[in-house]
Formats: sequence, structure tokens, C-alpha cells
Amino acid sequence: MPKVYFVIPCYNEEEVLPETIKRLSLKLMSLIKDGKANEDSRMIFVDDGSKDKTWSIISAYSKENQFVGGVKLAHNRGHQNALLSGLMTAREENCDCVISLDADLQDDIDVIDQFIDKYLEGCEVVYGVRSSRKKDTVFKRTTAQGYYKFMKMLGVDIVYNHADYRLMGSKALDGLSEYKEVNLFLRGIVPLIGYRSDYVYYERSERFAGESKYPLKKMIKFAVDGITSFSVKPLKIISNIGFFICLLSIIGFIYALVSFCMGSAVTGWASTICSIWFLGGLQMLCIGIVGTYVGKIYNEVKQRPRYRIEEKIINKAKESEKKE
Repeated sequence: MPKVYFVIPCYNEEEVLPETIKRLSLKLMSLIKDGKANEDSRMIFVDDGSKDKTWSIISAYSKENQFVGGVKLAHNRGHQNALLSGLMTAREENCDCVISLDADLQDDIDVIDQFIDKYLEGCEVVYGVRSSRKKDTVFKRTTAQGYYKFMKMLGVDIVYNHADYRLMGSKALDGLSEYKEVNLFLRGIVPLIGYRSDYVYYERSERFAGESKYPLKKMIKFAVDGITSFSVKPLKIISNIGFFICLLSIIGFIYALVSFCMGSAVTGWASTICSIWFLGGLQMLCIGIVGTYVGKIYNEVKQRPRYRIEEKIINKAKESEKKE
């Protein structure tokens, strides 16, 4: 039987945590009873610098529930870094496989059995894929689907309609540990690891309680990080646009020269100003894209730690051990 770990990043989740812990505990007990997980299986809740009672709730439950463990980050580092810290902690505990999911109970935990079945069949990575987006707003559904298609067009190997609900085996975790980039985008990194993989389809539910931690601003930033972390095609697009504009400029110059030689008066301040504004705006956009890549290089070369663990609680079999 595999040693299964759940990793759940948390940021200000005090409203939903008690119910999440209850449901996941029941799921772990069910897996153990069905022979799909051994008794050393655990849950790791990662407190990503929460400002509410998230960590105190995790700490309190860890004393009365042997399945509950926690990692407290010293500072808010974002969902991807929090998730990575939990995955690496599970790896240190020599788990056979780890399942990452959100704390808001939107991911269907009933399909976890299917994740483990596919792992037992030999899959090192199992992706949780949404079967539909009927519950999303029209705006969110359109932008999300457009984003996945745009990423594919840029050559990024990303699983369509997959977030961070996935199973990773010990070999995949070892492979993930070798990726050292600071600008994390796990949805793009995990497919690069390789190994046999498969999919489990599920319906995403409404959030049990609390508010979404991904407003539009964060979603846009996350999308930009994904694009610029895995593709240089935007830079190539800039070069092509520059070449095309130069070509248009040459054609325009030839046209103006011919018109002058034929005695035709060229008038129209509006068209001139619009052209200047268009080219100026285009230049600013191109500089911004290049600047984004330069900024990412700047962050990478500093090699600052991606996260720092302030406190760690892992319940061992038959004993509770607290590490700092």
C-alpha cells in the first residue's frame, strides 16, 4: 500500500479549514480501509503567511488528528511557492505519492481513488482535469479557455483545463526538485518532468466558504508569468512586428516620394498624429515585454530562496514530532 500525502496550500482559509480537514480525514480513512493507502499517510497544510487564524487552526487540529500536519512559511510567497514547499516537505517524508489540491473544497475529492488507481497502474503523474466549465461566468470561461489555447500556440506543454489538482509519484517529485527557477509555474514544469502520466476528469464545485484568493489582477499576473516563463515567442513576435512596420515605412516613403514628384499635395495632420501615436504605443508595448523578460532574468540570477519555513508539524506513526 502506498504512503499517500495530501498537500493543501492555504492563505486566510480559517472559514473553510475545519470542514476541509474533516472531509479529507474521512477520505484518508476510506483509502486506508480500502487498501489504497497505508496508515502513515498524512495531510500537509501549508500556511502561506496568512493574516487570520489559519495556522492556529492547523496547529490545534494536528494535536487531535494524527493525519494533520502543517508547514508555516515565514512570509507570504504566493500559491506556487507554497505548493512547492509542501511537495518538497512530503518528499522529505519519503512518501510514495502526493496529491495537491486547494483548501476551498472546489476540487472533487471523490476522484482521489481514481488518482491512486492510476498510480498503482504505473503512472507517476496524474492530472485532475475539469470535464466542463459550465459553473464559470462567461468572462472567466472565455478567458481561461483562450489562455490555454494561447499557451499551446506559443509552444508551452500545458494540460488543457488543468490547474494544480494532481498526483505526483516519488520519481516525479525527485525530478521536480531539480528545477531551480524562482519564477515558478508548476503547470508548465510538471509536464516537462516526463514519466508516464494520465488524466482524471471531474466537475469543479462552488467554493465551500470564504472568498477566492485569485481576483482578476492576480489571475492576469499568473497568466503573464506562465507565458514569459516558458516561451520566448513573444520576443520573436516583436521582431516580426518590427520587420513588418519597417516594410510598411519603406512602402510609405516610396508612395510619398512618387506623390511629391507627381505634384500631388499630401495633407492630413490627423493621419500623421495617429501614426505617431500608434508607433509610439507599439514601441512602449515592445519595451514592456522585453522588460518583463529582463526582470525575470534579474530575479533568477539573484538566486534568492523561494520560500523559508518558519515552523513545521508532522505527525509520525505513534508519535507527534514538531520541528522548527
